[in-house]
Amino acid sequence: MTKLELKGDWNIMKGNLKQKWAQLTDDDLQYIDGQQDELLGRIQKRTGQTREAVEEAINDLQRSSTSAS
Repeated sequence: MTKLELKGDWNIMKGNLKQKWAQLTDDDLQYIDGQQDELLGRIQKRTGQTREAVEEAINDLQRSSTSAS
């Protein structure tokens, strides 16, 4: 995976991430365009998951939310 792309409604994605990892806070999920590395690092630190696992989970959530619409 070369680049994580956050598309669509970010509020829906935040809700999905909080469902997957309940320990995430709104501050953890504060996304500013162009700072996805910082976002990934915060999620990784809070959950203890590897960066690859976090990227895969976000991409899976994106695919499932895209296919549901």
